Order: sequence, then structure tokens, then C-alpha cells
Amino acid sequence: MGVWALFIKGMGLGFSIAAPVGPIGVLCIQRTLKKGIRSGFISGLGAASADLLYGALAAFGAVWLGNNLVQYQIPLRVVGGIVLIFLGIKAFFQKEQGATIAPAPRGLLADYGSTFLLTLTNPITILSFTAVYAGLGFVEGQASMNQMVGLVLGVFCGSACWWLLLSSLVSLLRGHLKPAFYSIINKVAGVILVGFGISLIAAIFHS
Repeated sequence: MGVWALFIKGMGLGFSIAAPVGPIGVLCIQRTLKKGIRSGFISGLGAASADLLYGALAAFGAVWLGNNLVQYQIPLRVVGGIVLIFLGIKAFFQKEQGATIAPAPRGLLADYGSTFLLTLTNPITILSFTAVYAGLGFVEGQASMNQMVGLVLGVFCGSACWWLLLSSLVSLLRGHLKPAFYSIINKVAGVILVGFGISLIAAIFHS
């Protein structure tokens, strides 16, 4: 299979992985409404970069690293759950105000870093990529370097396209909402994020 064909397949895979709205999606929406499209998109890129890292590790045969990380999935999930609860509480108690001016680079770096680290707390992702690659007929040592690079970059670009689409659509509402609505959004997002955090930790005791 050609490199470009694999790139397109990777884009479809990356888009479908990113599209279901989970905690990262909630953060992206909340930050887009609060700080603008750049903040929302950069938040999404943080998650896409973590997927790129795990996807690359799976593609280039570092499954042993994934297996080692999975051994630590419980503490990693606890950390991820605590971070989500913290972000949820922070959003819930955020003071009522409208859309803010474009965020500073330092704020964008924090937006990127938070979602990148949150996504990394789920090492099962690397095993999921391994299974998907095997399903596509790519087993370690049976695909060229160019093919695997094309597939992995496609996954990243597909994920990035979803985050750009989501933040762009949400940004259309920004500036047309009353300040009180931002308070409601913050509280709803806060409750959802806390719920995700609690469920992430609770799932440990049911696994």
C-alpha cells in the first residue's frame, strides 16, 4: 500500500479516535468559549501530540514500553482523575465573565501541556494502536519506515483536523453569548470534568 494511501487511512483513524467527546473535548469547548479558538485548538493539539507519541511507539515496535507503562496504569489513572477533578472544580468556581482577550503564549503552553499530560495518563492507548495497526495488516518488521511514518503522521493530522473543526465551530458562538451564559458553561463543564475524574478513579476498583 502506498504511503499517501496510508496517510489518508491514518487521518481517518486519527479523526475517529479524537471525535468522541470526552474530558479533552469538554476542556476544548470550555477553553474555546472562554479564551478563543487558539486556546481550544492548542488544547486539542496537546491530546493529538500524546496520541502521536503512543502511535509512534506502537508503530515502531516499542510495545515493550507500552506493556511496562500498562503496569503503572493504576497510579497514572489516579493522577489523571485527580487532575480532571482539579480542573473541574477550577472551572466550576470560575468567576462570571465574558470572552477574554487572546491568551498569552504562556497560557497556551499551559493549555497544551495539561491535555498532553492528561492523555498520557492512559497508556492503554499504545496497545489500542498496536491492535489497530495489526488489523490494517501491519506487524512489526513487515512495513517500511516510510509506510509507518505516513500512517502515524496521518493519525496526528486527522486528530488535529478534528480539534480544529471543533474549536472553529464552538468559536462561532463566542462573542454572541451573554456573560451569564459563560458562568453556566463553566459550571456544566466543571461538573462533567469532575464526573470524568471520579469515574476514572472508580473504574480502578471495578477492573
